[in-house]
Amino acid sequence: MQGTILVGTAGQGILRSADNGASWHRLGLKEAIEFDGTVRSLAVDPSAPARVLAGADVGLCVSVDGGAHFTRAESPMNGAAVWAIAFSPSDPKTVYAGTGAPARARMFRSRDGGDTWTQLDIEFPEFCAGVNRPRILSIAVHPGDADEVWFGVEEGGAWRSRDGGDRWVRVDTPESGIANSDIHAVGIVAAGADRPAKYIVATVNAVCTSTDDGRSFRCAPSRDRFDGLYYTRSVQVMDPAGSRMLLAVGDGTPGTRTRIYESDDYGETWTPTVLHTPPNSTVWAFATHPSDPDLVFAGTKYGHLFRSMDGGRNWYKEWRDFSEITAVAWTPFAADIKAHPKSIA
Repeated sequence: MQGTILVGTAGQGILRSADNGASWHRLGLKEAIEFDGTVRSLAVDPSAPARVLAGADVGLCVSVDGGAHFTRAESPMNGAAVWAIAFSPSDPKTVYAGTGAPARARMFRSRDGGDTWTQLDIEFPEFCAGVNRPRILSIAVHPGDADEVWFGVEEGGAWRSRDGGDRWVRVDTPESGIANSDIHAVGIVAAGADRPAKYIVATVNAVCTSTDDGRSFRCAPSRDRFDGLYYTRSVQVMDPAGSRMLLAVGDGTPGTRTRIYESDDYGETWTPTVLHTPPNSTVWAFATHPSDPDLVFAGTKYGHLFRSMDGGRNWYKEWRDFSEITAVAWTPFAADIKAHPKSIA
């Protein structure tokens, strides 16, 4: 495999491998992201695989060499934890980012690929009941429309904009059918020749889907559908124009039992995939890249990294264990990663 794997962690910054996972290296000294810092989100620029954005505890950081080095982008997010980043698939110059605990949850937009940022006109309460301070966990941009963007807040609801983030409408209302404001993931599948677009909103304990442009949702409790597992964590749309997606569900946070499910029918039915090593906690994050849709990574809350080479049907644990995995990314660009000198006795 050519390319670079990046694993964002809580406590070990970003670990990178450019040799197919044979060796792993943290960021060095004098980087914008501390080698023992926290990185909550990673996103590869769809138009430039050497360019990677990282949401860290110091703000929004940028790499132009595949993750070998990072600099901090001067932005209103400086000093805030950036929990989610999403490029628009149809217009990679448009990027959205969301912050959260321990900072205030806020949304930001860039129109130049992430170089400069504007805070958007939407605010959330500073505190909430479930996680103390809300955090934006998921952002999804419509595959064919850079101005349609959704995001989900842990203890703050699901929100939608049709004008690039200038105005927002809250989606989790009694009328919509989404009864829980604890939103963990949002996914969008573009309309096909014989079907409408589909919107997937995963709450902490249910998967909700809409095929009427997001006006109404059908929500099914996760515990009833996924072998007694309730903690719905991550959704990965494998092909924004197709029908296949992955879903991670666990028995809590950090959890002791987790499974990854696949759907080939637009999210109507779900089948468990094969995890050849039992994960040690709930799967927290997925990573894939359009250049190789069969290659998928998944990271757990307690540091297990899994790889699939058949589009997510079979999963094999990597030899390396990590600290808490918060985000994973893979880019086909091979970074020039230098091993740093080891401490000696």
